[in-house]
Amino acid sequence: MSNNKYMNVNKKLWNEKTKIHVNSKFYNVDKFKNGATTLKNIELSELGDVKGKSLLHLQCHFGLDTLSWARLGAKVTGVDFSEEAISYARRLSQELNIPAKFICSNIYDLPEVISNKYDIVFTSYGVLCWLPDLKKWANVISNFLRTDGIFYIVEGHPINNIFDNERDTNELKARYSYFHSNDPMKWESEGTYADRNASITNPSFEWTHSMSDIINSLISAGLTLEFIHEFPYCSYDHYSFMEKDDKGWWHLKNIDAEIPLTFSLRAKKV
Repeated sequence: MSNNKYMNVNKKLWNEKTKIHVNSKFYNVDKFKNGATTLKNIELSELGDVKGKSLLHLQCHFGLDTLSWARLGAKVTGVDFSEEAISYARRLSQELNIPAKFICSNIYDLPEVISNKYDIVFTSYGVLCWLPDLKKWANVISNFLRTDGIFYIVEGHPINNIFDNERDTNELKARYSYFHSNDPMKWESEGTYADRNASITNPSFEWTHSMSDIINSLISAGLTLEFIHEFPYCSYDHYSFMEKDDKGWWHLKNIDAEIPLTFSLRAKKV
């Protein structure tokens, strides 16, 4: 199966997931409508003031983070390949009267869709595993950044990919390769991170990328790294043996050793 066919299957999956996510407690759209932000302290502190800046949000899902940046004064454009997600994002933008542009496109095709340059390209939490080619991804990012523009990502750490996270697993057990393969892993979906009991009919195809893959792809696209940070917690209960702190982050419990579960990276186009 070609990468395009894999990604088309994934698009069907995300159209299916969107219908579940917009009504989930995890996303809590009603709370967002009442003024809450969906942005977390990491990206808020590390990306800084976005007021008046143009921001391109890649793999934006149904737009809550995109619209949260707009509430902080950014001029936002959100992109996702799911028609259901973009349709809902547009409705939400109109309903809440938050100025935003939403585009339905595969990331790799985006340079054929828009030609704008942006101050910031942003992406976050659960995005890289859906991309077969990080070098092409990084080139797309570079293409859309103006000189001195900033790329920022906060994402699950690649180390997560090696451990078994089945619901009946109660310890860190290495099971999968850390390194990239051109052939994706196929997973039969059992619920989603937003609703473990949801009925999902489409499988997913996901690719693993190492930290060196991520860094080197950005360097090869001409970006200059400003920092990389690692954190011993993540944004959802990736493993069944986790507990949530009062800031909304999930930590491993009953395990003495700390491992990186989230990373952030900021780079500049010079």
